[in-house]
Amino acid sequence: MIVILKQNTTEAQLNNFTGWLASQGLDVHISRGSYETVIGLIGDTSKVDEELVKSLEMVESVRRISDPFKSANRKFHPDDSVVKVDAEGKVAFGGGRFGVIAGPCSVETKEQIISVAGDVKKAGAVMLRGGAFKPRTSPYDFQGLGAEGIRLLLEAKKETGLPIITEILSITHIELFEDIDVIQVGARNMQNFELLKELGRLKKTILLKRGLANTLKELLMSAEYIMSGGNENVILCERGIRTFDNTYTRNTLDLSAVPVLKELTHLPVIVDPSHAVGSSKYVESMALAAVAAGADGIMTEVHNDPLKALCDGAQSLTPEQFDRMMSKINMVRQAVAK
Repeated sequence: MIVILKQNTTEAQLNNFTGWLASQGLDVHISRGSYETVIGLIGDTSKVDEELVKSLEMVESVRRISDPFKSANRKFHPDDSVVKVDAEGKVAFGGGRFGVIAGPCSVETKEQIISVAGDVKKAGAVMLRGGAFKPRTSPYDFQGLGAEGIRLLLEAKKETGLPIITEILSITHIELFEDIDVIQVGARNMQNFELLKELGRLKKTILLKRGLANTLKELLMSAEYIMSGGNENVILCERGIRTFDNTYTRNTLDLSAVPVLKELTHLPVIVDPSHAVGSSKYVESMALAAVAAGADGIMTEVHNDPLKALCDGAQSLTPEQFDRMMSKINMVRQAVAK
């Protein structure tokens, strides 16, 4: 249920009302927009006398929500959320804030990660990505450097000033992520509910990727697991899904997910074209299409020597290719803004 208050509602009236709702055993979510204040009620709202609430002088209207996702629902929060990456808010996504995240699939050496970090920053990236722990289909493939990989990412951050994002695979690794700016939940862990609940207890920004065969509703419900724990700093990421025809690309990039999600939720939505297509020759065109579709950001893989990459070299751009793509992204953004 959501309750929309009139513009002239005082702070004292708001506090009394929300206090009464909380006494009914409900969690109360307050969203202050430009023209209205929305009160979201989470819990068993059947005990709330809807007619009584409607009769209150400060109440504009009352609506019941049938969607199972509440905190992530745009009806609860009409305005776009701006999710900050750093404490100062210099890097943020949503609400008109756009950014590109770039870096190698996996951290390999100090020289490699610092070199790539410098290149992507120069081209205009606002964040550095790099895998320290790698979920691989084969147990014989490179699994990442683990804690050493995180240490090298932090060195690259110190060298370039770029905030960093890396993927978590297990609850047991959470302490290692204390200094990481954004924790990524990969496609394989999108429905690892125990991990999501644990991340909900943190105040750190979480980037949640859509699973290989998951619906948008399931993605939003996974976001709900994080947000219901008290952490509302969630960014959604479309990274392609597995369909009947993935002969020529790694996955099928569902760009329709961008406008649909933007309608359903207030959370920022970004796109990862690298994992979607699996081939560097298609990454640029899909990145540009994602920008045109209204994405709040792009995350792409960049390696200084893709042929020698220990992971996903085929889908990695060179720094030169990334620089050219960034120029085109800026042009598309200017075009769609007109």
